[in-house]
Amino acid sequence: MDLPFYINSGPAAARNRRTSESSGGVCFTAWKCECAKMRKVVLITGASSGIGLALCKRLLAEDDELHLCLACRNRNKAEAVRASLLASHPTAEVTIVQVDISNLQSVFRASKELKQRFQRLDCIYLNAGIMPNPQLNIKALFFGLFSRKVIHMFSTAEGLLTQGDKITADGLQEVFETNVFGHFILIRELEPLLCHSDSPSQLIWTSSRNARKSNFSLEDFQHSKGKEPYSSSKYATDLLSVALNRNFNQQGLYSNVVCPGTALTNLTYGILPPFIWTLLMPAILLLRFFANAFTLTPYNGTEALVWLFHQKPESLNPLIKYLSATTGFGRNYIMTQKMDLDEDTAEKFYQKLLELEKHIRVTIQKTDNQAGHSGSCL
Repeated sequence: MDLPFYINSGPAAARNRRTSESSGGVCFTAWKCECAKMRKVVLITGASSGIGLALCKRLLAEDDELHLCLACRNRNKAEAVRASLLASHPTAEVTIVQVDISNLQSVFRASKELKQRFQRLDCIYLNAGIMPNPQLNIKALFFGLFSRKVIHMFSTAEGLLTQGDKITADGLQEVFETNVFGHFILIRELEPLLCHSDSPSQLIWTSSRNARKSNFSLEDFQHSKGKEPYSSSKYATDLLSVALNRNFNQQGLYSNVVCPGTALTNLTYGILPPFIWTLLMPAILLLRFFANAFTLTPYNGTEALVWLFHQKPESLNPLIKYLSATTGFGRNYIMTQKMDLDEDTAEKFYQKLLELEKHIRVTIQKTDNQAGHSGSCL
């Protein structure tokens, strides 16, 4: 059962958050930001556009004493975002680390650089992700319009989308590596900066309502044989978050997952071109009275991500997914959803990732040794 969290958003609310009880959920009329004496360091992957960029703006609007580190693939775009953020928040500290999450060598290099720069990380937003070559199932859409599950269909896109996938230079499925494994390696490399029992650190994953148990298999966790790698990768994200809590909570590291809802970003524009979304907007705004998943703007989509940043991570339920939602009247709030998974499966998946990591490291070491040997023979 979904449980709503009603939140008043905006700068005034952000400065003074208090909690009170309300029927059917917890009413957050305000939350007070406990500003640390030292700058909190927040790393955000995929920070140059969409949800990641909106998140940067909202976090700095609430606390411009943060140190934001933008983890982006495109250096030029990251520099432009940094300049824009500093123009609006001159007292903030904004730095850049260049990383391509779909390339493990890039992840290793970026991790090494981050360990040289920082003594700790307070929060990582694992936000970068892809949905390559999405195809809309017109037949499923047509029949879904006249079924009892029409609201569920629009809220989750279940059965509506298939995607293409390909093999990366690392020999992995691209969607799996970008959405899951690249981030997993990043976390593993940054454990020394994240694990401090005296002061907890947070991992906040951008997951999805589209994460479906039926699209995931432990035997094919890269989804090489399926047609919905995005859904599979997001379910894998949920499993990994649960397993990370099980293995790292005692070391002060906590993990949670969120869904930003359907926000119009480069990802959704890959499904339908912008002009189609514009034509559909009147119908979508009407549908939002019945399907709260249509957050529509990246700002609205970050509601749950921002809220989680202000919580004590040790007080949160690791089996809950936090959903950004928007009413038909445009008010943002948060809903909770118990994830459809079990901890044993999560742990088995975690162990499979550790085995894959070991294999990858051995392969990279052999490649480096061969390159070094070839170089010495020249």
